[in-house]
Amino acid sequence: MSLIEIRTRLDAALAAAGRAAGSVTLLAVSKLQPDAKVLQSLQAGQRAFGENYVQETAAKWPAFRTQFPDAKVHMIGPLQTNKAKQAVELFDAIHTLDRASLAEKLAKLAQARGQSPDLFVQVNTGEEPQKAGILPAGLDNFLKDCHAMDLTPQGLMCIPPDGEDPTPHFHMLAGMAARHGLSGLSMGMSSDFELAVALGATHVRVGSAIFGARPTA
Repeated sequence: MSLIEIRTRLDAALAAAGRAAGSVTLLAVSKLQPDAKVLQSLQAGQRAFGENYVQETAAKWPAFRTQFPDAKVHMIGPLQTNKAKQAVELFDAIHTLDRASLAEKLAKLAQARGQSPDLFVQVNTGEEPQKAGILPAGLDNFLKDCHAMDLTPQGLMCIPPDGEDPTPHFHMLAGMAARHGLSGLSMGMSSDFELAVALGATHVRVGSAIFGARPTA
């Protein structure tokens, strides 16, 4: 599959859902992909990317941004608190705000810098013990704590359990976002992004369907 094909499918999903063209951001997940493939997608006009690792992003994106200053990079992997300072300087958005200690660190950095990347709270909709994210029952209090620190998340993110129908998880995330007046919904990947668009996603994360199989780390 190619970037053009994914864009065509995204446009068709938006039209089928009665949503405006361009109302969903396609994040090309470029983690661990060769620079040549990332450059090719940039040259084809792709401008929003998802990365998982601070160190990898620091190594490759400053040079790409010099050539393509309008490119945006989103953090979509787990963020260690001790790498938060570097992350806020590298990323335009962080989709994995998933615990109080990280919120406190990001709040301090935002106050010191006078600005913050866009923030999405990761919700563990499947309540999986091995997976990061705020449990659904704890979201209300977590958002209250964020606001008390002058931290203003723009949206929510989820990764449904492997092998499960993602529909109820996307519905749950959309409902929680609506209840809290949050406009951002980061949900949907290569296998289910069209469903996510139908259920209100504003950001979809597509990697293998654009770049092919990912090399091992």
